[in-house]
Amino acid sequence: MSSGGPDSSGPELWIVRHGETEWSRDGRHTSTTDLPLTEAGEQAATSLAPRLAEVAFDLVLTSPRQRARRTAELAGFADAQLDEDLVEWAYGDYEGVTTAEIREQVPGWTVWSHASPGGETAEGVSARLDRVVARAREHDRTLVFAHGHSLRVLTARWLEQPAEEGRFFKLDTSTISVLGYEREHPALLRWNS
Repeated sequence: MSSGGPDSSGPELWIVRHGETEWSRDGRHTSTTDLPLTEAGEQAATSLAPRLAEVAFDLVLTSPRQRARRTAELAGFADAQLDEDLVEWAYGDYEGVTTAEIREQVPGWTVWSHASPGGETAEGVSARLDRVVARAREHDRTLVFAHGHSLRVLTARWLEQPAEEGRFFKLDTSTISVLGYEREHPALLRWNS
């Protein structure tokens, strides 16, 4: 599974969003609630294994949440290192709530543009994911298993953009995306595949 063309060089960061959970399926914000994968989520995570099996990774990390750990395990990486920096954006009072429900009280709310009472700021999420970027850039090819919003912030930070630019990267469950370089510039090599 080749990721780059003749102009790509430098480290690669492969990102996998965890398989479906009941809340991800229903659009409910899930950070600290430690939900299992649904049956469909388990099947989709298992289908990642052959797509990743022939790729050599010199660092494999996972969020400590069971949905990410189980996805890593089913994809063939049961020994992935736990990394607290990969946990999902903490939604505070909006944990378990849908965007539509939040917007009944806060019209136009998004995690990218508004505060989450009792939750993390974009700056806080960015700071911890900057550590993941720095760590990945010390390796040839890193694989991470994590969550929708945190991986979108990770992508923005890899591309040297503010966390809020993650809003442009819709990310589905059980997908593989690849970040790397085009010549000397950080680049998006593959998304949501």
